[in-house]
Amino acid sequence: MSAPVICFGQQPCGFFPRRFLYAKFQTARRLQSEIGGEIVFFLHDSDHDLRETQTILRHRKTDAPATLNFTVENKVQRKWSPLFLKRIAPGWHATTARQLGAYVSAERLEAFKQNTATNVAEFCLEQYRRMGLLDGIRVVRSGDPAVRTVACDVTDYFADVPHEGQIVRARMMDGVLKLHEGGESYVTLPPCPITKEQISPTRDTRLRWMQKVVRCTHYIAGAGEQAYLRKEDAPEITFVSRDAIDRSDEAYH
Repeated sequence: MSAPVICFGQQPCGFFPRRFLYAKFQTARRLQSEIGGEIVFFLHDSDHDLRETQTILRHRKTDAPATLNFTVENKVQRKWSPLFLKRIAPGWHATTARQLGAYVSAERLEAFKQNTATNVAEFCLEQYRRMGLLDGIRVVRSGDPAVRTVACDVTDYFADVPHEGQIVRARMMDGVLKLHEGGESYVTLPPCPITKEQISPTRDTRLRWMQKVVRCTHYIAGAGEQAYLRKEDAPEITFVSRDAIDRSDEAYH
């Protein structure tokens, strides 16, 4: 039999990762110590929702929470570009670094200062790397054209297409590309050619799309994922609940 492949997935979720993501790392390492094999982090950096990267930190003296997040170059990027194409606005890095001393250790602050990534997804990933979270772990990114090329075809998908001088992540709905404005409001985009390298999955198609690439034997999921994962799409996978952790939405640092 081939060695186990232990996988977990997550969008970039804060420049210091949320504690529920840290719990997935820990669960994967514990499982690896029990059954062997490799660990794969499926980073869904195709997601476009900037709320995913909100970073909740607590003041080191008062314990008061503060919510920090990236600022990006323009409104179109903020609303609709995938996280790997949201370019960080000039000045954000220096301004945020000046605030962080009240919330994180000198070591974490220095790692932040040394992070020179220029887009949101890459900045998060580099920060996780500098924190040692990725040691010995293979990262597979949904925004990688090479990954998209070998993934399976899906009929329910998003496509990265041009709009107002930017690349945006538009949902294919009834044969038409649309951008969600909020509520029941959408912007309809003109037809354009779409290649496989532009396509990323929706929530409902993500598991089998990912599995075609990763071919994992075990998948670690949080409570929210357990509720919507279409496990019937990958009956060969053993699903494992991530370990519990308190203050799961706050940042691990």
